Amino acid sequence: MSDEKNSVVYGTEDLLTSLCNSVVRVLHVATQSKIHYSGMVQRITKIGLKPDIGCFVLFDGGFSGLVVLNFAGDAALEIYEKYMLSMGMPKSELASSFTSDEVSNILGELMNQIVGDFTGKVRRELQTNITQNQPKMLVLTKQVMLSVDTPLDRPEIRRVSFFTANNNIFYLELAIDRTEFIKLHDFDSSEILDPDALLDMQQANQANAAAPVTPASDNDSDELLRSLGM
Repeated sequence: MSDEKNSVVYGTEDLLTSLCNSVVRVLHVATQSKIHYSGMVQRITKIGLKPDIGCFVLFDGGFSGLVVLNFAGDAALEIYEKYMLSMGMPKSELASSFTSDEVSNILGELMNQIVGDFTGKVRRELQTNITQNQPKMLVLTKQVMLSVDTPLDRPEIRRVSFFTANNNIFYLELAIDRTEFIKLHDFDSSEILDPDALLDMQQANQANAAAPVTPASDNDSDELLRSLGM
């Protein structure tokens, strides 16, 4: 009985907090500016892409899920500009509109790093593995709802508000299978690759002009949305 009472349980809100911390961590390093998220989380019934830019990633393995980031144009442009300026790019050479492919490329690459940071923590802290697909960015004029009924048996869906240094807002939505991780015995999570080293490696690769994430074409977008049950 005492072992059961002392068990450490890691559930949906813990996974969400870990993902939110990955968003803050990666975007802070990338933009050299403050990013924070609301202390309140919304329990929602549907997950979707919203204007002006929506980005989504599917992951699978120890548990399955869907991560969506929805950016208003001002938030997308702020993050893009601060990231490029921190990389030494002159302001005169930056894209001036959030609809530019360059903005989508950068946000897609940052989302790739965010989910990569999160999956690394899952391996270390939960001792399981999840894999992700390539993030897809869509410039949108209207809301697109995504169906998660097929890949997820008992979906739990959450939304969290994020704030940039200029107080622009973007949103993270997470849909995952209802699951709990219960700690059976103590283990040393530091034996797996250090997260700082992993993120530094990712930043170095980006600095060396790693291949950009390509925004989804109309045909690719249709195929991806169909695969999500639409």
